[in-house]
Amino acid sequence: MKKTVQQAKNGLKGEITIPSDKSISHRAAIFATLARGKSVIKNFSNGQDPKSSLEICKVLGAEVEFQQNRLIIKSDGVLKAPKKVLYCGNSGTTMRLMAGVLAGQNFNSVLTGDESLSNRPMGRIIEPLSLMGAEIKSNNNKAPLEIYKSELRGIEYKSPIASAQVKSAILLAGLFADGKTSFTEEFLSRNHTELMLKYMGAKIETYGLTTTVQKSILNPSEFEIAGDISSAAYFIAAGLIVPNSDLILKNVGLNPTRTGILEVLRQMGADIEVLDERVVSNEVVGDLRVKSSNLKGCEIKGEIIPKLIDEIPIIAVLATQAEGQTVIKDAGDLRNKESDRIKTTVSQLKKLGADIEETKDGMIIRQSKLQGGVEVETFSDHRLAMSLYVAGLLCGCTIDGFEWAGISFPEFDGMFSRLNP
Repeated sequence: MKKTVQQAKNGLKGEITIPSDKSISHRAAIFATLARGKSVIKNFSNGQDPKSSLEICKVLGAEVEFQQNRLIIKSDGVLKAPKKVLYCGNSGTTMRLMAGVLAGQNFNSVLTGDESLSNRPMGRIIEPLSLMGAEIKSNNNKAPLEIYKSELRGIEYKSPIASAQVKSAILLAGLFADGKTSFTEEFLSRNHTELMLKYMGAKIETYGLTTTVQKSILNPSEFEIAGDISSAAYFIAAGLIVPNSDLILKNVGLNPTRTGILEVLRQMGADIEVLDERVVSNEVVGDLRVKSSNLKGCEIKGEIIPKLIDEIPIIAVLATQAEGQTVIKDAGDLRNKESDRIKTTVSQLKKLGADIEETKDGMIIRQSKLQGGVEVETFSDHRLAMSLYVAGLLCGCTIDGFEWAGISFPEFDGMFSRLNP
């Protein structure tokens, strides 16, 4: 599907409520399936990826019902052996988290996905799960994953990368393992798993960069899911770089492991105000006011990278409008996403006239005047699709493959249209 984006000549103005967080929605569905009893999830994500997790939960025995804006999940806390292959769609989160859950079950299972997911690396979870005693066969460390019934034992694992998906897979396997399971990372990655497991009564503790979990029974719970800051990022960026903009973004998740983009943007001189900060279901939430700003380039590297890894394509768009030069380092894991996000982001912004260059683990972006009237492509990557849309608000462009935005954010285009009359 091709989408033509018109330049926003009059600025963006208005108030919107950000759709629910996909990362938290995945976990709420999976963890509620592991609990014995009835859980209620308010504001479950409408994105396709969390729906993939929910469908697998149904195959594994959960009773699922939607009642208005609430998702009801009933489970006896014991997973049922699946009678078919478990399809994860395009969702790496689904595959990696479910691999952790399934590794400790007393039945065999197979996880597969679409063509894009089947080309993404799974060795990063297969290795530590195997150290715990899991038996997993793969296609050269890629899907499909054949997971055989195993008895797991706790381990102390030091991860070579900061990855919330890897961490979550190991901690979830630890719920079914004998002894204690500890996961240590170099930098703190997003901690939704730890917060939710604690909220549901798991035996879990975090000290610094190490989280330890023991075999646990989860309590059924009620959740209210915050808005997704990764989804809010596109509106934040547009509000900052489209002249004469003034936006209110409601119900944005402000978990400190996810707010790296706000830290960087304030460093760049962004006019962003947090309103009505509060805690909901163990997660920090607030509203944001964003106004057009004169930004300055900066260097982005090190421990902040895991806190904004999904936002780097839209940060690259922002950086084209910032005075001077922006350098992004230590982001090599971007090459293992839905696309090689370093290569694809650089190549498509170059088509729009950006002064941008690729490095081994990031990119260098200099202030540029974007030029429209060209066609760019998404490479089946939802975050690239939405980032190019924001770039199009500055110059106008046509995006080939825009339908991939619906994977994570089906309301995206309609919400922008309301802000750009």
